[in-house]
Amino acid sequence: MKTLKNRYSQHFETPDALRRDVITLSNDAEALLEATKEVVDEKVKAARKQLADSIERSRNIYNSIQQKAIDSAKYADETIHAHPYHTALLAFGLGAWLGFFCSRRA
Repeated sequence: MKTLKNRYSQHFETPDALRRDVITLSNDAEALLEATKEVVDEKVKAARKQLADSIERSRNIYNSIQQKAIDSAKYADETIHAHPYHTALLAFGLGAWLGFFCSRRA
């Protein structure tokens, strides 16, 4: 029997897998909203409204995170292109330090 952690770690191994799962969840929630649009019960109406609001908030958060990631990547790219020697020296130094640190542990 798989543990809960193993079950979830298989689904979210990559950002693409996470993105697909979020899109699937969103589509399923929208299908649920569509399937219950004819129900007139007040509790169902309230639940549909809450679900619709949650979907909208989730989309806004997702778009915000995506835009921040794009902006950060652009900034990093501009910085690396503006200071190539500094970047190479920093990467070399970090690699040397990491190599030294890992070799001392073994």
